[in-house]
Order: sequence, then structure tokens, then C-alpha cells
Amino acid sequence: MGNQKFYSKKKAPLVSWPWEDLASFKYVLYGPLVAKVAYAMKSGELASSTNSWCLHILILFGCRGLLYQLWSTYAAMLFLHRPRRIDQRGIEFTQIDAEWHWDNFLILQALIATFTWSYKSLSLSESDFPIWDMTGFLFCIGLHALVSEPLFYWMHRLLHSPRLFERYHSLHHTSKVLHPFTAGHATLLEHLLLCIVTAIPTLGVAWLGHGSITLMYIYPLVFDFLQCLGHSNVEIFDGSLFERFPVLKWFVRTPTYHSLHHSDMSTNFCLFFPLYDRIWNTENVDSWQRQKEISSRTTSRVPDFVFLAHVVDVMSAMHSPFVFRSFNSIPFGIKPFLFPMWPFTYLVMLVMWAKSKMFLFSFYHLRGRLHQTWVVPRYGFQYFLPFATEGINKLIEDAILTADKLGVKVISLAALNKNEGLNGGGTLFTNKHPDLRVRVVHGNTLTAAVILHEIPQDVDEVFLTGATSKLGRAIALYLARKKVKVLMLTLSAERFAKIQKEAPVDCQSYLVRVTKYQSAQRCKTWIIGKWATPREQYWAPSGTHFHQFVVPPIIPFRRDCTYGNLAAMRLPSDVEGLGSCEYTMGRGVVHACHAGGVVHFLQGWTHHEVGAIDVDQIDVVWEAALKHGLKPL
Repeated sequence: MGNQKFYSKKKAPLVSWPWEDLASFKYVLYGPLVAKVAYAMKSGELASSTNSWCLHILILFGCRGLLYQLWSTYAAMLFLHRPRRIDQRGIEFTQIDAEWHWDNFLILQALIATFTWSYKSLSLSESDFPIWDMTGFLFCIGLHALVSEPLFYWMHRLLHSPRLFERYHSLHHTSKVLHPFTAGHATLLEHLLLCIVTAIPTLGVAWLGHGSITLMYIYPLVFDFLQCLGHSNVEIFDGSLFERFPVLKWFVRTPTYHSLHHSDMSTNFCLFFPLYDRIWNTENVDSWQRQKEISSRTTSRVPDFVFLAHVVDVMSAMHSPFVFRSFNSIPFGIKPFLFPMWPFTYLVMLVMWAKSKMFLFSFYHLRGRLHQTWVVPRYGFQYFLPFATEGINKLIEDAILTADKLGVKVISLAALNKNEGLNGGGTLFTNKHPDLRVRVVHGNTLTAAVILHEIPQDVDEVFLTGATSKLGRAIALYLARKKVKVLMLTLSAERFAKIQKEAPVDCQSYLVRVTKYQSAQRCKTWIIGKWATPREQYWAPSGTHFHQFVVPPIIPFRRDCTYGNLAAMRLPSDVEGLGSCEYTMGRGVVHACHAGGVVHFLQGWTHHEVGAIDVDQIDVVWEAALKHGLKPL
């Protein structure tokens, strides 16, 4: 991933980064610093001026990276501040990819800092700096306010001149929705200029003889904090604050203030002090009224469709937009960097279990309608704990009633949230609340359709596990009508007989009850609806393809067989604001039950889709999905 190739065609100097071809291996540039510090620690020479500065640089830039990540986490916590989001659009994959290497400037500044503080002619060593110097702190504020601020202002205005803007600054403005990482999304030249702006206060104070260790940390971190604040897309200041203290309008750049620069690029050029926009008459006249309006919002737009998801396991919980945005934008997979975070995530899981609060996870727009994903804070294994059933159903019921109260049109239940043993595929809620205006949809009709249309037309025999579940029953009956022999794995002769009687008389012979996996050792089409162990998969003949609708999906042990993904469909091409991958699904792909809810909403159907699947509706739902632009994978 990356953004740098975007501007390579312009061939302007100082546009691309010297290490852009290294991609994620760019972090090896920190290697000499790490090696120097490690060697100094081992040899006991860490106290020397050069080595100590290397250590400070590493710590500082680690803190700066963490600061940006924490702001990114906050900006993605929609459940905390959705009404106060300035731009209500979602961040799309294209922007995430463009900002993938947002931290290039941290590497640049670390390299410059290393050169600066190790340059012997400066005669600066750690012993020359106290821990704290109040005079230096005041000098730093003065240099920033009187030199750095106006210097940045005029540099910024210069970058907006037609020639320089097209070559250098337009890259920063390609980000449609502001995000903390957008602050670092710029060309090499811009960040070199920014280095000058940030170096003036710190080096100036040092040359004046009032530098301090604390100041070398505080100034960059405060600078980054204010940059993240301005690009956060969340208005955190109360509008009444500026009415009580009007002078703050000169010295506080609010997120709303900076966002207006991105919508009206002829205004609001300041770094952190709007005072300079006032002095040179470039302040947007709507800045403070707009800020007051956004900060006073208490509600946000009501979604038309809600997908009620759940967490699968502790690892997948880290596949959230408020953990790592880049990781969330690609399909989930177990990565080495997740393991050190597992204990902390487990503790968060326990807190969520105790607090039992649903939260807004992500959103996108389709045909101008708002679609949201809400998450029930329960993990997959908890759904199978008998004592947890009542609590989980209470959470799901609360979500449905909340959606009904808000005016949501359709709420679709994810895999385990409509488990038959939990709530009868959603019938528990529709029976308990017969006057619901929101339509409750399990989406399994489209799930069945997706699985059935994956099966080659020439198949004459399939092996089906989870055969008496909602999906298993529908798949078996549908295939029997198509004269396909279905080996239904079930120990319950009674449940099998009940399903067999539902098939037309001339099709009942195509449904065959089996009780062991060995019965399918000559069948190369397996449909897995119940988790299969390696030993059970062993009975499949070589060349078998495993279709599946089990959550979590089975582990692909057989190298001589192929494994399908969970049933899914690609959303229509006109979807907007989508920047999250749904679990292991690819970009723009959602689970079939999610897609089933979307189709239900787009069709305007007024019935609940709960309980048993209507086999007659499988082809109807499939055709409706294709009509609305959803595509099979």
C-alpha cells in the first residue's frame, strides 16, 4: 500500500520520499539508531552525549507515533462522538491507501534530529541541558507565536499558489475526510518546510542557552497533539467557550476551523493561531458559527439499515477501525503483531462482558441511505455458554428496540445473533414484540442462495453437515427439488424425517440420512454447516471442495482439497464511505446475511425474515440481489 507513486508522474523535485520503494521495510532506517543505543547499553557508554541523544530521539519518536495512533483510535470511536463529527462521510479505502505511509515525516524528522544533535560544531551535549528550564519554556512559546506561526502561514499561502499547489500541496487535499493521519499525508518538500517551522523554537531556545530535556519532548508532542486535534474531524470544543472568552478565537484552531480550509481553500491558512488569519484577512466568516452548530449537536442522522454483528474471538476483536485503521482495511488474518496485544484485549473483553453495552462499529452510504454496523460486545464462545443465553438475547432485544425507536427500517442479524438455539432465528423477538416497525431479518435466505449458486450445475451428489439447521434444511430441500442426492449427516432420525416430508413426494428419495463422515468418502462436494475437525475432514476424497456456512470457518487442513469462504456478496459499486473489511471478507464484500438485509431494505419488503427459510423465496431473493447490483464472488 502507499501513496507516493501518485505524484511520481509530475517529476517535480522533492515530491516523493527517498525510501518510498522500501514500503514497510522503511523502518529499517531506524536501525542504526537502535543498534547504536543497544551497543551503548551493552558497553556502558550510554551516558555519552551522542548515544544519549540517540536514545532520546528513539523514545520521542516512539511517543509521537503512539500519540497519532491514540488520536486515530479516538477518531474512529463513532459510538463516542458520532453527532459531533464535522464531515459525516466515511473514510474510504482509497484514502486509507493514500495515507498508508502517513508516518514518513516521523522518519524524516528523526534522521534530521540525529544529524543535528550529533553535529559536533553545535557543541551540544545532554549535560548542557537541565531537566527543566522555565525561561526556555517561555522563550519557546514566544518563538513559536512570533516566528513559527507567521512563517507557516506564509509558507502555506505560498503552497496554495497555482503552480506549487498542483505540484506539492494538492496531495494533502486529496484526503476527502480529515483524519489524524491526514496531518502527515504530504509531500517531502512540505515536511522539510515544516521541519524549519518546528526547529526554530527548539533550536532557538537551545542556542539561547535555555534548552532543557523536557522541552525537547514537550514541544514536538504538543505540536503533534494540536495537529491531530485539527485533523480529527471531531469537534471537541463547546461553542459557548468562545462566547464567554472571545479572545480564544485568536489562539485556538478548532477542528471545525481547520476543516473549513479543506472545503474553502482560500481561507483559514493558520497553523494553530487564527489570529494571523484575522491580521491578513483570510479567516472564513462562517468559522465560529459553524463551530457552534456542530458542537451543539446531540443527535446524528438515523440509519435506514443496521447490521447487528458480534465479535468472533479475541484476535478478531483487534480487527476494528479504532485499533489499527490500516489492518481493519484488509481482510482479517492472524498477524504476529497481534499476539503481544492479546492480554490487554482479553481484559477489555472482560470489561465489555461486564458493561454489556452495544456500540456503533462502522457505516457506509448506499443509494443515499445510511447503513450502519452495530456490534453486540459478546464473543463467539459466549454464545454457547448456557448461562449467557438470557443476557445475550437481552442485548439483541435492546438493539432491536433501539432501532425501532430511532426509526430504522431494517435490522439484519449476524451469524450467532440469530442462532436457532439462542432465539429461534429471531422469532423470539418478533413474537414478543408483534408491533415492531423495524423489520428483523436473519438474511439466511440469501446465504442459502449464495451457497447453492456456488455448486456446479453438473453435481449430482453432495454431503451436508449441519443438515437439520435452518440453512441445512433449506439447502437440502432446494437441491432435492433439483434432483440432486443429498447425504444429510444427522443423528436425529425424527428431525430428518420431518425435513424429508417437506420435500415433494417425487423428490423425497433424494434426501438420504447418514450418521458418519465415512459415508461421504466418495462424494467430492461437501457443504459444511457444522465445524469439522481434521479427522472428520480426512474422510473427504482427494479433490473435494468444501463449501461452508459455519462460524468460525473450518481450518483448511487438506492440501489436496479446496476450501470455499463463508457465503458472501460484493456490495454495489455505488457504495460510499466504506473503509472497513468485514472479518475475513475482502474489500467491499459482506457476509451473505448482511447482504440479505441490504436486499430486504432495497426491495422495501415489509415482512420479517425470521425462523425457517422459505425455500420458494431463495430464487426470488437471489434475483433481487442481482437486480440491485450485488454480485457473487
